[in-house]
Amino acid sequence: MLTDQQILRIPGPSPIPPSVSRAMAQPMIGHRGQSTSDMLSFIRPKLKRVFGTEQEVLILTASGTAGLEAAVVNAVAQHDEVLVIVSGAFGERFADICKTYDIQTHLIETEWGKAATVSDITESFEAHPNIKAVFMTYCETSTGVLNPVKELAAEIRRRSEALIIVDGVSCIGGVETKMDEWGLDIVVSGSQKAFMLPAGLAFIAVSDRAWNKVERNPQPRFYLDLKKHRDNLIKDTTPFTPALSLLFGLQKALELMEEEGLVNVYARHDRLMKMTRSAFKDLGVPLLTEDKDASPTVTAVKPADFDAEVLRKVLKGEFAMEVAGGQKILANKIFRIGHMGYCSPADMLQAIAAIEIAIAKAGGEIQLGSGVRAAQQEYLKGANG
Repeated sequence: MLTDQQILRIPGPSPIPPSVSRAMAQPMIGHRGQSTSDMLSFIRPKLKRVFGTEQEVLILTASGTAGLEAAVVNAVAQHDEVLVIVSGAFGERFADICKTYDIQTHLIETEWGKAATVSDITESFEAHPNIKAVFMTYCETSTGVLNPVKELAAEIRRRSEALIIVDGVSCIGGVETKMDEWGLDIVVSGSQKAFMLPAGLAFIAVSDRAWNKVERNPQPRFYLDLKKHRDNLIKDTTPFTPALSLLFGLQKALELMEEEGLVNVYARHDRLMKMTRSAFKDLGVPLLTEDKDASPTVTAVKPADFDAEVLRKVLKGEFAMEVAGGQKILANKIFRIGHMGYCSPADMLQAIAAIEIAIAKAGGEIQLGSGVRAAQQEYLKGANG
């Protein structure tokens, strides 16, 4: 095995395009100089298109979790009532952040592997009419579920003036997002998933409704004060020292996405999902989610007759390939395959072929090659469509 090879098929961090790596290796520049301002001026409209908004998309040198915390601390006051939709580990994280700030937190808890429904929203607002904000994950990374954000937001708007706050860390850039059209108030994402960058940038877009709340919110904050980031960004600068190398990479990554065309980016992710799911269905290996709830960026597999952790060890030891394990209640029960960002159909055919061998070595009863064939056939459907 090549000791310096590493094949990432995990749901983040995702592989980085060579041109993005080269961009990040540029010589350093002054972060208060004109070159940095020019770069931010280039980035701003492109990020807006990815988020589907006319609002500024704020860029924080921080992790995705810091972006989630910024959404909480800016939009919600202490002792407000909020609703958190929990469909996996990252929904739980939103709830934990709210509780940390002494916010009254009500939960909608779905079965892990299933999406939230409009009826869940209806029941919660009937029980808790004073909710000030609703938090939800767009793609729940821990389960491979894509929640129906558009439909959930429409029901919330029909019933309440509550702010709608969305964790889109593991899917924005890989699935269509129309923040303004869908009536979303705060949308958060991160750099290390479909944006094809290392971790270290959080992206946050805020609606006019949410800005009204942010301006009046007495909750203390300093680095995470979104007003500071907004007021500086519109002047093509940042309130604190930015991660310039990541901004170099972001500029190039956004160029790549626009060259491919966002519609084509989303279609590619959809095809990768369908290829992956078709492969496991043909192999007879159960998937955690139903097709209607499945995310285009990550697929969760729940084997019945072999050990997921043994499979992961085989992939890592013999093919230098990483897939992710399960989290919390799904630990050692599932494995998760990332197919987002810098990922092509050829990459997935390679991954599926290696995974078939790992399944066989882990004791699974499969017909070698059948998953690859099913993925090839799914690819041809899309190519001929």
